Amino acid sequence: MKSPQTNGICERFHKTILQEFYQITFRKKLYDSIEALQADLDEWLHHYNHERTHLGKICCGRTPIETMVDGKEIWREKFVN
Repeated sequence: MKSPQTNGICERFHKTILQEFYQITFRKKLYDSIEALQADLDEWLHHYNHERTHLGKICCGRTPIETMVDGKEIWREKFVN
């Protein structure tokens, strides 16, 4: 079994989804299906990963997708060439 100390990134993301999506969404809307909730969660995740800039140590004001793409390029330069 994983503990928060060994699974911190995942635990932190779960907390972010809870605080920034579920707690806000459930105050605004009643869902009549899991599919409707999933559609709103998918939309939020797209915004979170592609539009919202992050101030974290690794992102430095970039979106998570920009951070991932840049990281892949750095990895290629160091390990593939």
